Amino acid sequence: MSMRKLSRPLPVGLCSIALVLLLAGLRGSWRPRNPPPSREEALPGAEAGGAGRSEAAVGRVTYVRSLKRDGPAARRLDAESLGLECCRDKRKTLRWHIELQPWVSPLHSLEEEAARFLAYISSSQVPCTNVNERALMDSSDEPWPVCLDNTFHLVQQIHRRQCRIYSMGLGSGEKHFEEQMAKAGCEVHYFDPSVDEAHLQQSEGYWHHRMSIDWRDPNPAIAAQNQHITTKKLGVIMSEFGHRKIDVLKADLESAEWKILENLILENVIEEIGQLVFAIHLHWPGFEVSGGDKDVVRYWYSLLKELELKGFKLFYSYKNRSKPQIFLQKQAFNASSSYTLSWVNTQWEEH
Repeated sequence: MSMRKLSRPLPVGLCSIALVLLLAGLRGSWRPRNPPPSREEALPGAEAGGAGRSEAAVGRVTYVRSLKRDGPAARRLDAESLGLECCRDKRKTLRWHIELQPWVSPLHSLEEEAARFLAYISSSQVPCTNVNERALMDSSDEPWPVCLDNTFHLVQQIHRRQCRIYSMGLGSGEKHFEEQMAKAGCEVHYFDPSVDEAHLQQSEGYWHHRMSIDWRDPNPAIAAQNQHITTKKLGVIMSEFGHRKIDVLKADLESAEWKILENLILENVIEEIGQLVFAIHLHWPGFEVSGGDKDVVRYWYSLLKELELKGFKLFYSYKNRSKPQIFLQKQAFNASSSYTLSWVNTQWEEH
């Protein structure tokens, strides 16, 4: 009788409790012989203080445009984790647009914006007593003046034969400026997508490069279709040439100058330039400049104010009367379609 009672199966509830207790005991007492490494130990080189960071970074996916959403701290962390020592300081102040200046008045009128802008580009901000205007004028009587005052370093760089000139063009006009600066002992690089050869030395210290200067990274699909021309941002070209500073940057880019200037400011390349000599064009808004006429003029003015905040002071302004007297497709405001402006970087340091 007792044997039959003992052989009866246990109730279902008691079986479940016993199973749970058994599993709990096994879980507490069992350990794998070779436990998996922690996340830090799994990264190659982690135990050596990060010596294998390059191997670990292979599996990391970095979205360049994500920097637009990240704050300054995240940008610094991204640069440091990838070992970008060269770019760390510049990424601290990386911006994606310039700050627009306030409107002249609540009316937001084109007339008032144009008057402010034209007065700004017609007034020098710093004196230069030694402007070599005539020496660097081409046959069209269009000057490309640089300042040779002792205060602003260029003359010393020329005497040391250490000055460097970048000139950007689109195949039009003479090269009197470039030739004369090369004769003075400067290292001159002229960039133009229409020149015949990729790199050609014209004379001692004077090179032509078949390159197009852009304000953005080139579209890979377009670049693959046209392999004859190399398109790059100026900062990339300077890095590839091994040039840290430029004494003078001259540009005549048929309205592309506005976006080029914007790129130089936003990427802090402008700080490595001693003087700017730019032809600005006012007959139309320019490439990728949107908005109505009053918005365009406000953008132009804001861009030049950004230059001023970076230490660039206007010392020369030339109104080209041989070009059409047109301002944003209008014969108005007694304005020319083209001006030559020269700035000196008052905060620039020598090589």
